[in-house]
Amino acid sequence: MTYYSGTLENLIERLCGLPGIGPKSAQRIALYLLSLPRDEAVELAKSIVDVKDRVRFCATCFNISEGEVCGICSDERRDTSVICVVEEPRDVIAIERSGAFRGRYHVLGGAISPIDGVGPDELRFTELMARLRGGGVSEIVAATNPNAEGEATALYMAQLVRPLGIKVTRIASGLPVGGDLEYADEITLGRAMEGRQEL
Repeated sequence: MTYYSGTLENLIERLCGLPGIGPKSAQRIALYLLSLPRDEAVELAKSIVDVKDRVRFCATCFNISEGEVCGICSDERRDTSVICVVEEPRDVIAIERSGAFRGRYHVLGGAISPIDGVGPDELRFTELMARLRGGGVSEIVAATNPNAEGEATALYMAQLVRPLGIKVTRIASGLPVGGDLEYADEITLGRAMEGRQEL
């Protein structure tokens, strides 16, 4: 049974379609939007339309960009010999926040997941290989997520890239600061042991 008018119910249903938004959250957001002054609601709607109209994927690395090429790819101060391969644009943002990487990126658009029907052909491996064949790249950093899909993606990529004579490295993963060993999974503990350093 619907408690709201068709217009408000439609907004709630649309909000439910967003990632991480359930029916109760959608209802709260819809009622909040209803309480906004009209000009603020219009500005919010305009921002959504502007993003759809102006934001696209970089023609080189497939990161989010407002131009044909993103700011990272057009930055001549970046190291062009190292490409960090990630699953999604949000991974680029996370790595950039760390300030630990000054190379370029390549966004695959996901990870290999046979259960979800995502194979290598659904990802941007063809575009990656075209970039690598262009020359000048000496290292690929596999920065996929440390889960089964991310591991499978990194291994597939390594097999694809190694015949080109390009070094393939994997980001280290281990225990978070403040974490307890008893709650860590086997892959995390294994990587923590493999990545140990001398004190």
